[in-house]
Amino acid sequence: MTHRVPMAALSLLAAVVLALPCASAAQEPAFTLDMAREAMDAAEAEARANDWDVAIVITDAEGVPIYVRRFDGVAARFYEIAMAKTATVAATGLNTAEYGERLEAGEVEEVPGGITFAGGVPVFRDGEMIGTIGTSGVRAIEDEQISRAGADAIGG
Repeated sequence: MTHRVPMAALSLLAAVVLALPCASAAQEPAFTLDMAREAMDAAEAEARANDWDVAIVITDAEGVPIYVRRFDGVAARFYEIAMAKTATVAATGLNTAEYGERLEAGEVEEVPGGITFAGGVPVFRDGEMIGTIGTSGVRAIEDEQISRAGADAIGG
């Protein structure tokens, strides 16, 4: 037995398929390279103004690096700590100092390799976390000051 599909049904199906978003269509990222560059420049300016040599990492909300700067002479371990700070923020949505406080209070689950001191901050735009900034190389509160300068430059 042969089934015939009415032409109107085929036309409707084609219209629906064509209206669906294409999986390969590039969508604009929430945290663009230009935004990351602006944040990095502001963070670096804060570090340089204070004569602090650091490593700074900026990631998207999933923790994938977008921009990295490691000042001359800064040990590789500071890059690794800055990366761990961004991973902690991406996993929790909290700045690293707040994560440490809430972990100690038993309010959040432990993040493997999570950093519990200042220096990693979330970046928000229009109330949504779009990325993270982590800095390492000086005192934790100074790392946080640098990261915050970067986040504030593009909206927090």
